[in-house]
Amino acid sequence: MPASKNSQVYLVGGGVASLAAAAFLVRDAGVPGENVHILEQLPIVGGSMDGAPAPTAEGGYVTRGGRMFEEEHYVCLWNLLETIPTLDDPAISVRQEMLAFNIEHPTNAKARIINGDRTIADASRLGLDARDRVDMTRLLALPERVIGARRIDDFFQPHFFATNFWCMWRTTFAFQTWHSAIELKRYFLAFVQEFDRIHTLSGVRRSKYNQYDSVIRPIQEWLIARGVRTEFGVTVADIDFSDATARRVFRLRLERDGAEAGTIELGEDDYAFLTIGSMTADTTYGDRSTVPELIRDKRDGSWRLWEAIAKKAPDFGRPTTFCGNIDETKWESFTLTMTGRTLLDRIQEYTGNVPGEGALMTWKDSRWLLSVVVPAQPHFRDQQEDTYTLWGYSLFGDVPGDHVPKKMDDCTGAEILDELLGHLGFDDIADEVRATTKVTTVQMPYIDAQFQRRTVADRPLVVPDGAENFAFLGQFVEIPEDVVFTVEYSVRAAMLAVYHHFGVDKEIPTMYHGLSDPKIAWSALRTAFA
Repeated sequence: MPASKNSQVYLVGGGVASLAAAAFLVRDAGVPGENVHILEQLPIVGGSMDGAPAPTAEGGYVTRGGRMFEEEHYVCLWNLLETIPTLDDPAISVRQEMLAFNIEHPTNAKARIINGDRTIADASRLGLDARDRVDMTRLLALPERVIGARRIDDFFQPHFFATNFWCMWRTTFAFQTWHSAIELKRYFLAFVQEFDRIHTLSGVRRSKYNQYDSVIRPIQEWLIARGVRTEFGVTVADIDFSDATARRVFRLRLERDGAEAGTIELGEDDYAFLTIGSMTADTTYGDRSTVPELIRDKRDGSWRLWEAIAKKAPDFGRPTTFCGNIDETKWESFTLTMTGRTLLDRIQEYTGNVPGEGALMTWKDSRWLLSVVVPAQPHFRDQQEDTYTLWGYSLFGDVPGDHVPKKMDDCTGAEILDELLGHLGFDDIADEVRATTKVTTVQMPYIDAQFQRRTVADRPLVVPDGAENFAFLGQFVEIPEDVVFTVEYSVRAAMLAVYHHFGVDKEIPTMYHGLSDPKIAWSALRTAFA
């Protein structure tokens, strides 16, 4: 039976999945906004989609990462954003703003790969040989139940991992060789249309500002205007289910500042949508003179909640599959805040790309596998005049650098900047850049957790079989055929949960796969297999 419009709905977690669910509850299910409650342990919503002043003594700006959007596959996200107005003009939707911005700032990377001698590689030469293509075909042909919990490097020879294709694919999406082969297959199927544009990243769609300013804030303001409120500083530590089969939630157990803080009792018509796990749990920050701590003991409540409820039913997933090996799931990013355009102008001269056009550039031979993005400026709504930003990350933080003989995980922000300057080779401006640049470093123990090797039972369904008044949200639920580490995944989960429980009589957008479009599939496969 569909839920009542008088139901109280509790959304655990304030990330984009919960915000999307709240929007769908109000927009499509007709639930009054004042009946929708978001419970967030942090003092801000948005989850992993962030962008803010750096929380360090040095100051500057920081984003932990940047979600790259894509036109064809992100159908649920576009469905949401086409009804959310921008902060600047209520007559223009976030979707319209993004379309206009990408027409004005098209992505066309001219320096996607940098060689060890600092020359720009011809990244259009993917480098795949006959064996690589056979292995890709085999992976695409095998059903997931056969692939199971095998690693990516179980399916490919060493040559594949030395190709330009793999360098670009892995750094665009943050894959490691030990990650799930199932997830790589899903990415190939979902983004096959990117095969013949992976060297320019022309299929990437960017927001006008960072995703917090351009996406999260407009959604939040839209929700607030309709009565939805967020309670900050509250952690849902455990959940009580009504019986041994755990098919109905009746109580949320709360904590504040690490102490018990009462409960929320759910009535017969009430619902709970629970975000489980977190890619950015236990994030820490450093600056030019400090090193961010690598937290290993789950101080954030996101994983502890899933571990608590996973014990209550066999189909609630296995969180330790994803949060049990930090050395396989971590990486570090950094944001430069620069006074003056010196570095950006020199990068533009070197690459031929203006800020916002080049997307990701990767030093293929660097020990850290260093990549940077120069976004269109300003990248923050309140960015100060004559201030500019650059973002970068590395997949290999536990090996010494090429120009700084230390592991990235052990480096200060100043040392990471030195490593970047060493790869760029801009010796004549290095001292000026160091003197005018603030560095914010970000250590994220679980940022790649969603790619860990898994079996079907390791992730719960959005709506477990027989679940009467609850659903799971976020990057660690199971949506058959869809791809994690995307905003689309979180928004689709939210739509599935709301439409199911509230009987919404609207069609959920069909999941896009490039292989189902003959023109797209032929062009992409010709590029990869020619």
